[in-house]
Amino acid sequence: MAAHIGDRAVVLGGGIAGLFAARVLSESYHEVTVIDRDTLTGAYGPRSATPQGHHIHALLARGQQVMEELFPGITRELTACGVPVGDFGSSLSWYFNGQMIRRTETGLVCVAAGRARLEAHLRERVTALPGVSLVERTDILGLVTTGRERIVGVRIQEKTPGSAERSLEADIVVDTTGRGSRTPRWLEELGFGQVPQERVDMDLTYTTCDFEGPLPFDPIGDDIALIPVATPAMPRGAIFARMPDRYSLSLTGILGDKPPTDLEGFLRYARTLPVPEIYEAVKDAVPMGKPHTFHFPASVRRHYELLPDLPEGLVVLGDAACTFNPVYAQGMTVSALGAALLAEHLKVGSPPKPTAFQRDLAQVIDAPWMMAAGADLGFPGVQGLRTLEVRMGNGYMPKLQAAATADSTLSEAFLRAAGMIDPPQALMSPEIMGRVFAAG
Repeated sequence: MAAHIGDRAVVLGGGIAGLFAARVLSESYHEVTVIDRDTLTGAYGPRSATPQGHHIHALLARGQQVMEELFPGITRELTACGVPVGDFGSSLSWYFNGQMIRRTETGLVCVAAGRARLEAHLRERVTALPGVSLVERTDILGLVTTGRERIVGVRIQEKTPGSAERSLEADIVVDTTGRGSRTPRWLEELGFGQVPQERVDMDLTYTTCDFEGPLPFDPIGDDIALIPVATPAMPRGAIFARMPDRYSLSLTGILGDKPPTDLEGFLRYARTLPVPEIYEAVKDAVPMGKPHTFHFPASVRRHYELLPDLPEGLVVLGDAACTFNPVYAQGMTVSALGAALLAEHLKVGSPPKPTAFQRDLAQVIDAPWMMAAGADLGFPGVQGLRTLEVRMGNGYMPKLQAAATADSTLSEAFLRAAGMIDPPQALMSPEIMGRVFAAG
């Protein structure tokens, strides 16, 4: 364990990224205070601040590895609670353009916990650590600074009527408040300029309906999920998953194609999917309430590393640094990797240098951003910069996915890249490309 390098760390946001960050900060600071506007204690369902919490979430293979490193035994604990856990290649059925890629044992673990369940489990582990506390139902008003060079705390106010604003001192502030982060505005007000950003506007809507089990017809069985991935040729996608106490179907559409929120319309949309087993499974199933919908207008990457300077005592990670199209399930894994990177920076025995940390975090983000943004830019009508690299990738990937329907080596290679075990460049190796083009 690293020696304590400060008295208090403050984490803004008590979601997945904030909990991962609090875990690593607890080894280097006497106190770690996690601040959130929601009620966290006893919250086992979707929270008001996380409207996407009603929808299916999964931790990719690399995210599971990092989570297990930070919280030894947690995968076993989740399994004991009924969370579906299985092999990334043999417990999930992946479909591209209506064709399933070859199922194969990868040795990689997928954890299909809903966000609320995983968040609650992580919160129990984190709050059991010495010195960690939650400040709930509290608004974050701004940063406390000395001049413009250093952040020394935050201004907060409890949401209880009549509560007064107060300041909370901190040796380091970690912003994990998600895509609504106000750090760009705060930095501009302090004179650091505008944070450069990239956007890929896909206008995604996904709608989820839960169904009682057992299903009249169950195509999942003991597996975790069927996943027809949206493609330019078949732009409607879905995730149909077995959950601990229900079955959950999320339908996705882009560029104004919105899966309906009434059950009849929801089922009509499901019938258009390229995997007919999904509609057959739910058409006569019993719904558990009305469908929930969530709109995600754009993936946004904030390039803090490109600012000439940053104040000491402030780092940004998780969705506050980069929001990914949620259909690729990268967000929680990138949050875990960001926390692991923060741990590495803390090991030197001094607070992390913000510019150095954000530069290293940018390298962590590069690969998943390349895969997600590149895939989205394959859809005509999606707004964003189509580089030569993106255009070449979007010409190659459908060929690889088609060849992977009959080649388990290609299937495993794709899943290792999708699970963030290998970089996307691994799919361009001479061996992999040779197999793709040999398949015609």
